[in-house]
Amino acid sequence: MAHGGETVHCAGPDSPYAFDLVPLLPRNGALDARCPICKGHGQWNSEIDLVSFRCKRAICDHCSGNGWVETGVDPVALPDIVLAPEGYAKWITRFVASADLPQRDPRVTPLIKVERVGPTVIASKTTRPQQ
Repeated sequence: MAHGGETVHCAGPDSPYAFDLVPLLPRNGALDARCPICKGHGQWNSEIDLVSFRCKRAICDHCSGNGWVETGVDPVALPDIVLAPEGYAKWITRFVASADLPQRDPRVTPLIKVERVGPTVIASKTTRPQQ
């Protein structure tokens, strides 16, 4: 049965309701600093109902959901899928140099645009280069 709610769609971690009810993740000892994208949460709400607090979440690509990043030269463990010799998909842990991980462009400032479409509130992110 459908329920009345106020659904907000978050375009990214800079959206107003992106981190509502998303806990900070503890440091696991192997990584050095909080992720600059998700600020230590590892994920954010991509959609949240402000009445029932049901939500859909997106995993941070920058820290792979760990909430923490490597700032030195140590390799970072990432989950990956490979094809096993028997022909089926298999999960593995792949180690990647921290310099090879994707970086966010600090020259781009996110802008938030909030609009209401019927009972739904949409918070979307647009970007513009800093002057």
